[in-house]
Amino acid sequence: MTTITLREPIEINGATVGYITLRRPKVRDLEAIDKIQGETAKTVALIANLAELSPETVRDLDAADFAAASKAVADMLGNG
Repeated sequence: MTTITLREPIEINGATVGYITLRRPKVRDLEAIDKIQGETAKTVALIANLAELSPETVRDLDAADFAAASKAVADMLGNG
């Protein structure tokens, strides 16, 4: 598990949240995003799945926080 402290907290179910936690991806997580068009859309879906958030919540992340989460995922996949 990797925890990312958000530069800009987000609201989830009425609560302000200052971090997200990503579990390590499984092959099934990668298969789930195979049919999604566009790299950003794939990354949104993967982060949402790993953090157990809705894609809409991930889309509401500050761009710098999205980049940090994307890097964390890339690192977990050995692409960092």
